[in-house]
Amino acid sequence: MDDRPVWEAISTAPFGRDLELAVIEGDRVHALIFACRRAPDGWIKGQTSERIVVNPTHWRPWTRS
Repeated sequence: MDDRPVWEAISTAPFGRDLELAVIEGDRVHALIFACRRAPDGWIKGQTSERIVVNPTHWRPWTRS
């Protein structure tokens, strides 16, 4: 059983907190393996603030350490 929160629509992603993002490639959903943060102009890696080019479709709170 998966106890993690359900995926939310990317349009509701909050700013200023670590998130787990999902992207769709073909017919599969993939979760990114690192925490991301929403920035005014796109997405950044949570730990490094490095800008990433990604088109996520869903998010949920980052729960991994």
